[in-house]
Formats: sequence, structure tokens, C-alpha cells
Amino acid sequence: MIKPTLLSLCLFFTLQAVAQQVATTPEQIKALTAEWKGERFADGRPKTSDRFIERLKHISLEEAWGYLRNKGYNNQFEGEWMIIEPDSVMTGRVVTAQYMPQRPDYDNMIKAKGKSEGRIGGTNSWPIDVLQNGDVYVADSYGKIVDGTLIGDNLGNAIYAKSQRGVIFYGSVRDIEGLEAIKGFNGWVKGYDPSYIQQMMLGAINVPIRIGRATVLPGDVVLAKKGGVVFIPAQYLEDLVMNAEFVQLRDAFGHQRLREGKYTPGQIDQQWTDDIKKDFLQWIDTQKNLPMTKQELDTFMKDRTW
Repeated sequence: MIKPTLLSLCLFFTLQAVAQQVATTPEQIKALTAEWKGERFADGRPKTSDRFIERLKHISLEEAWGYLRNKGYNNQFEGEWMIIEPDSVMTGRVVTAQYMPQRPDYDNMIKAKGKSEGRIGGTNSWPIDVLQNGDVYVADSYGKIVDGTLIGDNLGNAIYAKSQRGVIFYGSVRDIEGLEAIKGFNGWVKGYDPSYIQQMMLGAINVPIRIGRATVLPGDVVLAKKGGVVFIPAQYLEDLVMNAEFVQLRDAFGHQRLREGKYTPGQIDQQWTDDIKKDFLQWIDTQKNLPMTKQELDTFMKDRTW
């Protein structure tokens, strides 16, 4: 029996979403994110930990990217963004939307289906209606800038009211000054233009999408910083954060001991001796502001190979 590829699954779920509903069903999202074994939201997306999503803010893009690359996920980063608030960090659970150049028969079908589902307003507002607190609205609008503005300040306010987050658009926005005035809102976009959205249509909500170099699934967790964005499969969030936090502790310990002259760079940069490991564990006991709980650290250390 031939196993379905990710591409074939993506095409299947996209076509199913269009044929049956505007957004994918919970069952379809569960199938797309089958490696997640934890709790889920009513829409099927993984219910990843709020605590780990908050801690993710302190992880560097390089740490997140390196972890995922070691897991075989080589296409989860996209850079070169225009950022509304460049010095802030955004993390959250992904809601996806796929936009395409307008084709009347397809567009009419989507609008009719949306109307039958009770959706109101323009189709570019429908993904906003499904947002929950902690969600990040991620849309592929195929890099269209002029006449490709998915939101202005009105929809920006609606997005922030529902999610307390912002957007990541492979496309553009308008009303940039109004968006900048929304305290707490942020956006990673490919451009700004004063034009209104034209000759574009919504393809589907919560389907697999492409954001530049990255493949993104609904329910991924995003880390967005000044240097770019990393999309993290839900099943790896907690382990990624724990690994990065442990490395940060190792680095802090190593830097302190080097400043004190207790060890040489050669001792710190190679595989640690048992004496250095023992010193590190004793040092941890003296730290008052660990990024993780002591129980989390003890559990993590059981499987850690240094």
C-alpha cells in the first residue's frame, strides 16, 4: 500500500475544505497534526501549553532553528520582513489562511459556502472570526503588495481584540499608522501599500500553507523576532524550549567559570568532565531565577546526554 505524502495530504485537505466547508474540520486537523498526542481545542488544533509559549519568547531564532533542523525539519524559517514593532517578540498558536488570485467561479463558490455557514462580511474577515486568545493569524497571500492588503487598522483592532497577538502575512497591509497605534499589536509582513484588497480571494482557513521558505500547519507555534519567524510543530514545543533553556544555563555557567578563571576555554568547549558536570549541578542549586521548575529540570536531566 502506498503511503500518502505530505503534499498529497495537503492537496486532499485543501480540496476537501473547499468542497465541504471554508475551514477544515477538527478531524482533518487532527489527521494533519497526528504526531501531537495532547489536548486539543474544539477546532482540532493542538492545545499547546501557554506557559511554554510564553517561555519561547526567551529562545533565540538560532536555537529554535537548530533544534528543528536536528529533527529533520529544514523548512521552518522565513526572514526578510517588514515588522510593525521590530523590537518586540511575538509567540502564539497558528491559524492559517490561504489566499489566491481571484477566479470568479471559485470565488463565488467560497462566498456561497461561507454564507451557508453563517459567515458575514468580506472573506478577508472570516479568518479573524475564528481567532482565540493566544492565536497568531498567518496568511499566504502569495507576496502580493499592491491591491493585496489583507487588513487595515479596523481589522487590526479586531484581530488584537480576539487574539491579543498580531499577524504574519506573506503579503501586505494598509493603514500602517493606524496599525502602529494599536498597543500590543504586531505584524510581520512583506510590504505596505495604501491600496484596498482587489482581485484576490480566500481559498480556505486552517489548511497547510507556504510562507516563503516555510511550510506551516494550523496549530504550529510561531516564534517571531527581529530576524525572522520560525514555525514549530506542536509536538516539539516543550522539548525545544527545555533544550534551549538548558543550553542557556550551560552557557551562563561556562561564562561565569571562565570569568572566574576556574576553567580554561578548552575545558568548557569540549565534552565536560565528571567534575565539571558536578560543579554545574551544584551551581544550578544556587540559582534563584531558573527558566524552568526544578521538577522539570530533574525530569529533563534524566534523559540528557550532555
